[in-house]
Amino acid sequence: MRFADVIGQEDVKKRLVQTVKDSRVSHAQLFLGPEGSGKLALAIAYAQYINCTNKQGDDSCGECPSCVKYQKFIHPDLHFIYPTAKIKNIEKPMSKDFIKQWRELLFETNSNINLPDWYSKIGIERKQAIINARDCNEIIKTLTYKSYESEYKVMIIWMVEKLFHAAAPKILKVLEEPPDKTLFLLVSENQDLIINTILSRAQLIKIGRLDDNNLSKALISDGYEPAVVNDAVRIAGGNYLAAVRLISQSDDERYNFINFRDWMRNVYQFDVEKLIKFVAEMSKNSREKNKSFLNYALRFTRECLLMNYGSGDLVRVSSEELEFINKFYPFVNERNSSLIAEELDRAIYHIERNANPNVLFMDLSLKFTKWLRK
Repeated sequence: MRFADVIGQEDVKKRLVQTVKDSRVSHAQLFLGPEGSGKLALAIAYAQYINCTNKQGDDSCGECPSCVKYQKFIHPDLHFIYPTAKIKNIEKPMSKDFIKQWRELLFETNSNINLPDWYSKIGIERKQAIINARDCNEIIKTLTYKSYESEYKVMIIWMVEKLFHAAAPKILKVLEEPPDKTLFLLVSENQDLIINTILSRAQLIKIGRLDDNNLSKALISDGYEPAVVNDAVRIAGGNYLAAVRLISQSDDERYNFINFRDWMRNVYQFDVEKLIKFVAEMSKNSREKNKSFLNYALRFTRECLLMNYGSGDLVRVSSEELEFINKFYPFVNERNSSLIAEELDRAIYHIERNANPNVLFMDLSLKFTKWLRK
């Protein structure tokens, strides 16, 4: 992947290129950015540029033997680690057991992926994946070998916040003092969930959301209709993956809206029977699906608050969502909005840590019943 293939992020690209030109490539770097910002694509493009044998100014050539292998994700000095979980035929999973699916997903999405897509690809939607101790041992083993072809060996750890806390100590030493010409590129969406000892050993590369102009150009070049693109970009908030989901009329987005709307109605009416049914349904979902729903609820709360403050022009919702917001926003105001937002953030945190969804969603429902009447 070349920098030219990465959507927007021009300032970040320039800084990364300059580190190579100045021979100041840090051995451990953390690419931190929200979903759909292109952080994984940037990390791969950066690694390809570093090892390109015929650099073209501010980008790799895309044609030398190193670039050709990088673009197929098969370069012998490029290694990937990512969250996994056991499946039917693999009791003790490692990243290399899923390398075929990983490469396929990178090709399918142009290296723009998220956890739900990855979990779906390997069939673990209802499981909590981690980067385990076996993968940490594999990192150490792999990096003891000399480079096969390129100047740098590159280890990309995707979603490093999923690194199991008991496994982390295994790689601290190699992360702090790696073999010569070894590059760690860590990719993450949530700095707060990264183990501090890992975080302190990496140089932070902050990646922001995509601007609407670059996002629109990318979607139109993907073949989507401009009229549809405009609506999706307005709602997506700089998230390429969210925009694609919206354009494709994702079942998940529709599910989140319908569920949230019905939940809030039942909460306000304090319809206990329907709330119990709602909680039972949510408990059947995967943790990632429930996280997606709670994040949607958090975004919807923000949009309601904007309406309350007379900033309706900043609201990013579909016409159907806007119809509901116009009725619902008076119930989300300065007296309860901070309580609602804090509780949803806390719920997302607890879902990450395997909280019981029955208890969590019933507790949320009871609290919302009280707050929406304030």
